[in-house]
Amino acid sequence: MSKLINFEELEKKWIKLWRENGIFEADPNDKSKIFVTFPFPYMNGPLHLGHAFTALRVDVYARLKRMQGFNVLFPWAWHWTGATIAGQAKRIAEHDEHVIKVLVEIDGVNPREVEKFIDPIYMAKYYTNENKSVVDGLGFSVDWRREFHTTSHHKAFSKFIEWQYLKLREKGYIVKGTHPIVWCPRCKSPTGDHDRLEGVGVSPEKYILMKFKCGDLILPAATFRPETIYGVTNLWLNPNVDYLIVHVDGEKWVLSKPAAEKISNQLKKVEYIGELKGRELIGKKCIAPVVGREVIILPAFFVDPNNGTGVVYSVPAHAPYDWIALKDLLDHPELLSSYEISRDEIERIKPISLIEVEGFGEFPAIEIVEKLKVRDQNDPKVEEATQIIYKREFHKGVLKSIYGKYAGLKVFEAKDKIIEEFLSKGCADIMYDLTQKVICRCGTPCIVKVLKDQWFLKYSDKEWKQLAKSALKNMKIYPEDARKNFEEVIDWLQDKACTRATGLGTPLPWDEKWLVETLSDSTIYMAFYTISKYVNDGRISPEKLTPELLDYIFLGKGDSKSISKSHGLPLNLINEMRSEFDYWYPVDLRVSAKELLPNHLTFFIFHHVAIFPPEKWPKAIGVNGMLMIEGKPMSKSKGIFITLKNAIKMFGADVIRGTLLLSAEDLDDPDWRNKNAEDFRRNLKSIFNFMLELKKRAMSEKISELREIDRWLISQINKKIKTITKNAEQLKTRTAFHEAFYGIWNDVKWYLRRVEKVNGDLIADILNIWVKLLAPFIPFTAEELWEKLGNKPFVSTASWPNYDEKKIDLRSDFSEKLIKNLLEDILKIRKAIKINPSRIYLYVAPAWKYDVYIEVAKLVSQKASLKEIVRHVISKFHAKYSRRELIKLVQYSFEDIVNSPPVERKLKIESVSRELEIYESAKDFLERELKIKVSVYRADQPEIYDPKRKANSAMPFRPGIYIE
Repeated sequence: MSKLINFEELEKKWIKLWRENGIFEADPNDKSKIFVTFPFPYMNGPLHLGHAFTALRVDVYARLKRMQGFNVLFPWAWHWTGATIAGQAKRIAEHDEHVIKVLVEIDGVNPREVEKFIDPIYMAKYYTNENKSVVDGLGFSVDWRREFHTTSHHKAFSKFIEWQYLKLREKGYIVKGTHPIVWCPRCKSPTGDHDRLEGVGVSPEKYILMKFKCGDLILPAATFRPETIYGVTNLWLNPNVDYLIVHVDGEKWVLSKPAAEKISNQLKKVEYIGELKGRELIGKKCIAPVVGREVIILPAFFVDPNNGTGVVYSVPAHAPYDWIALKDLLDHPELLSSYEISRDEIERIKPISLIEVEGFGEFPAIEIVEKLKVRDQNDPKVEEATQIIYKREFHKGVLKSIYGKYAGLKVFEAKDKIIEEFLSKGCADIMYDLTQKVICRCGTPCIVKVLKDQWFLKYSDKEWKQLAKSALKNMKIYPEDARKNFEEVIDWLQDKACTRATGLGTPLPWDEKWLVETLSDSTIYMAFYTISKYVNDGRISPEKLTPELLDYIFLGKGDSKSISKSHGLPLNLINEMRSEFDYWYPVDLRVSAKELLPNHLTFFIFHHVAIFPPEKWPKAIGVNGMLMIEGKPMSKSKGIFITLKNAIKMFGADVIRGTLLLSAEDLDDPDWRNKNAEDFRRNLKSIFNFMLELKKRAMSEKISELREIDRWLISQINKKIKTITKNAEQLKTRTAFHEAFYGIWNDVKWYLRRVEKVNGDLIADILNIWVKLLAPFIPFTAEELWEKLGNKPFVSTASWPNYDEKKIDLRSDFSEKLIKNLLEDILKIRKAIKINPSRIYLYVAPAWKYDVYIEVAKLVSQKASLKEIVRHVISKFHAKYSRRELIKLVQYSFEDIVNSPPVERKLKIESVSRELEIYESAKDFLERELKIKVSVYRADQPEIYDPKRKANSAMPFRPGIYIE
């Protein structure tokens, strides 16, 4: 069977033919257009299955729309910007064994090539060339005439980025200021999301440092909840941690070593004085800020020196960690003995109630600890308890009288006011930290640095946010569930550094010591696709792409004649580029993984609304899940990684496409499993051969008239056209492909079971429709089948099948459903009785039961209850039939009708006189399937053979069955 399809040869054949005929090259014409894009991938490594999953959804949509008659542009480019490539080159130059091992063993790079990767440009070119063949190899319908890469090594693209940033600055969206940023100490540069090995999405978090006085020392306790200082009962230090005594802006602070390093990068003057162990301060007393009461310093091992300052204050009424840590000290007195702290001293610590919150009493932390049965401070459930209390109190908590003038306010209403008061009184300070580890691409752990004179994108601007919300409101988001995520990001997004000092990129046009960073040159570059072909074919040189010319092309500003004269460019070329942009823009669909929603995809909206008029704002965004491999998150460093090149070698392009498409849709995470790919490969070969065999039958078997089963197949294929089209257009690609592949296959297999002779003309039509419906998903197989079915030139450019509602035959659909259900019931009974039957008898319900069924249906439509229906039916029919029979029949009828969709209810009522006819027409089929004789009776027919009285059990649409 496998000899009939050689994936490798087939793929090479169609890639060559597609390229030679330029069928994916798109230029403006009189058709309606569709412009789709996929985020350009980073060229520090090979494309992998994660790239394939997201880009595949774009390609399916592009292919669908092309077949629907749209002029479709799907371009592709390569991202070289940032520390991604430069950081890796640096690690190779330093002979980092782990990086080199990954390149050789996972990426498949020849060791001799790796030696050349110390040049980041060489590395980027290497991977660009490798990956371009992979994009072709997977069958993506790309217009390669528009290809480009980023950074100053592509002068035309840099001209575009310079123009973009000049426009943003002109509109006031780029500002110079002082902000906390994620910083790589080694690169000495801001580290955006795409310049990170770990910690994508992590931003600096602001801690408030509450200053506790212990003699001449200040112990600054870091907290996100400074309003809870009114309930402080003690201070926590980790006895095993080394702390530093340092001068900070004239005060003697006690900080963990990591905290001292962090604060020194946040515009504070930090001078070393000395060191001490945490245990040296355990048992001492200090004065709490704001409330002025004396509290004891206690040991706690949950205090992490890498988190905040390494100093934590305790509010046991509202902080589960604090309550459980106090409880641990009482449960383990040996922890206190070495510090000369008595048990009585711990027992005297009483929680102080501060915040009233619905669903909890005086001490929410104590209640949640007991509810979740938290064992001790090492129990993971203590973090869950903390999150529950924090969220509930922040959003719904009301401050009690202990807060004085703030009493009665909700926590979220009062919090900023309280912080402002504490800072103004000097009893608090500010520190920034990362709540999760962030690793730069160069391999260095990142910190928060407060940077002066840095360039920032002013995402905090309220008017800019409003424009972004306006664009989002008018966009389609697939799936719709992701819309609320965009809304939240737009609301909380703050100013972001848009430049970095090292790596690859475009110099900031007015401050060239800075380079535009990775996430900041990837927001509106889709506009550059519309004119990049003019650069690539030499019709315009990069030097000519001045701000004046780009203003005209992208914004329609200026006079083309004067620009033609000043730039020495043909007027028709300038107008052609303007027309090209105007034709293709806006972007109709952009698709990316959900990890890019909080940054890239939202920035994509912000930058478009900043620069372009509303009619050029994006139309739709698709968001999908993150790829898993064999149930585990993909990780190159852990070897959980499959390059697309290797996957194509192992399985072939359409097997990869089909396996990925069937693995997930919407925000669900796809899980690649090799077994699934192997199973799909077998099915792909089977369906290929199945269709070719069916073509042979279609050529030799002819039927002069349409039978009911033929009308059923026509109805099914039309329903599939509707379902597949609707789902593919909404990026529900798993549902769409499952219906196109398995759904139609099952329908055709059922048809073949039902007939002894196929309707050849109908089957020929069905095969052509089926191949078209498969084409966006598995294009190589579809092209080969299209050709073998005798069609030319390409299924990729054939017309998409049109759904015809007139061909939906609900009557035939219902008949086949009854026959399928009957066959399943017979098979279940035969399996249960475990005998070799000689004959099967079927008994269709008597006419009076249909009368009752119709009566029940009428009453159900009038919203009558089961009790009311029983009473009515007994009253109407009791003279002829027993009460017991009627109650049983009403209960059956009620459940059957209520559980049937409205359309099916109507069909059942219309089919009460046809049920016997339906089963009699299927008698030959049932005998073929079951390989025994089948007799069909109406239950009230005289002199029927019914030794077990099975006719009595017959109900409307559920015949009685006797197997002899």
